[in-house]
Amino acid sequence: MSLSVPSTSGTATRPDPFRELDELYERVNQLWQAIGAGTPGADRWMPLADIEETDDAYVIELELPGVSDDDVEIQIDGRELTVSGEIKERERKGLLRRRTRRVGEFYYSLTLPDEIDEDNISAHLDRGVLTIRVPKTQQGPSRRVAIGG
Repeated sequence: MSLSVPSTSGTATRPDPFRELDELYERVNQLWQAIGAGTPGADRWMPLADIEETDDAYVIELELPGVSDDDVEIQIDGRELTVSGEIKERERKGLLRRRTRRVGEFYYSLTLPDEIDEDNISAHLDRGVLTIRVPKTQQGPSRRVAIGG
């Protein structure tokens, strides 16, 4: 796997490890779905997500239309962020002729590249988008260490 992508001008652009990891994760997810039919947990799906890195935090936005706050669980373990839950099928009065929206259990996992401030993570759900803000740890300014005897 290449860490840099040549541009049309022939110079290398900055690598995007999140994009490469997302592509790999999606391929693995498709493989598990293809070979895992009939096994427990094989019906879980992965929501679409955007990950933005700012100077002081990572902002993760997950598309979860129709989900309520009570049906989502967010866990952090070291640098591993996991979002799981369920979009429940609503009761219908008529005959469902076609379904293209996803229902059932979902699962999303991400390993963040830097140390994070676990105590100040925040999340909110608005209009079907779950936004999680994960602050980076604040590293103090560098300082010179004197060698003394």
